[in-house]
Amino acid sequence: MLIDTLNWRYATKKMDPAKAVPEEKVARILAAAQLAPTSSGLQPFEILVITNADLRAKLRGAAYDQAQVTDGSHLIIFAAWDNYTDARIDAVVDHTVAERGIPREMVTPYYDNLKAQFLPRPAEVNFDHAARQAYIAFGIALAQAAEEEVDATPMEGFDPAKVDEILGLREKGLRSVTLMPLGYRANEGDWLLGMKKVRKPLSELVTRID
Repeated sequence: MLIDTLNWRYATKKMDPAKAVPEEKVARILAAAQLAPTSSGLQPFEILVITNADLRAKLRGAAYDQAQVTDGSHLIIFAAWDNYTDARIDAVVDHTVAERGIPREMVTPYYDNLKAQFLPRPAEVNFDHAARQAYIAFGIALAQAAEEEVDATPMEGFDPAKVDEILGLREKGLRSVTLMPLGYRANEGDWLLGMKKVRKPLSELVTRID
């Protein structure tokens, strides 16, 4: 059950560099992210999967020398659109029409209304919105990693500008949002291994309004 796997997972601090995550498990983690819900189905982000050792070494420097970036076998990066544009939204419409086999006029009014809302906004507002959609997929990928018994460390502790520069993301209209190294926990060297998971009790976290 998902609850069991979520209790099993933790933010792994030390990964075993000798253990690589099988590609079929990585594929299912990415498929889960692909299936994540997003606002208006826009999926305004891209996912980078980095296994190149030299590139991950550079990215480790941009992630404040966190060892999981290089000790894990895969580094997953979620990068959000830097802004919404006519072309980007039109591409979503084209894809929807093609996949569903429906007349274009069936969906264009909805997306025209979306453009009227999104396009006049400042780019930073739209990036923040896109980043929140990326986080939904990121969370689902973390959950799927737990289902696969793969350790995944969620990381916001990095320099986005440096990561963007190393990967040339700004030229692609993208900005890095979060990192997720994948690997397997080391038996030694992780101070968090075996520690009790600490979360707010539901009585403090949840308010029911009947």
